[in-house]
Amino acid sequence: MSVSAQSSQVTLIRSAQLSDAAEYAYAATAPADARLIFLAGSCPLEADGSTAAIGDYAGQAAKCMVNLELALKASGASLEDVLSTRVLVASSSHSNLVTAWEVVRDAFGSHDAPSTLLGVTVLGYDHQLVEIEAVAAVRD
Repeated sequence: MSVSAQSSQVTLIRSAQLSDAAEYAYAATAPADARLIFLAGSCPLEADGSTAAIGDYAGQAAKCMVNLELALKASGASLEDVLSTRVLVASSSHSNLVTAWEVVRDAFGSHDAPSTLLGVTVLGYDHQLVEIEAVAAVRD
C-alpha cells in the first residue's frame, strides 16, 4: 500500500498492486474525529430550479460541480475534503460518460478522490444528464 495526497481531513490511498490507469485514488480515509458529510446528489439546476445546459454533458457536469462546491461550503467543507464521489450520467454512450468525467476530474485537480462513474437510464429532473454524489469529512 502507498499513501499519497492528504488534506487536513482526508488521506487518499493508492496501491502498487492495482492498475495506475484509473484517474483517482482507490481508497480514502478520514481521521477518527472527523465529521462526515453525506451530500445529496448535485444536480445541474439553476437557482430558479430550471435545468442548466440542456443537451450538454460537459455543461451539466460543470454546473453540478459548481452546485457541489456550494453545498460543501454550506457544510463547512471544500473539494479537498471529499472522500469519494459517484458520477451518474444518463447515457449508454461511453463517450458521454467520459465527457462528464473529464469535467469532474479536472475540477478536483490533484485531489483525485475515489470515484465511480455510472451510466444510467434516466435522472430525476427534466433534461437532466448528470448528477454527482459525494461524501466529505471535516474536523470542526
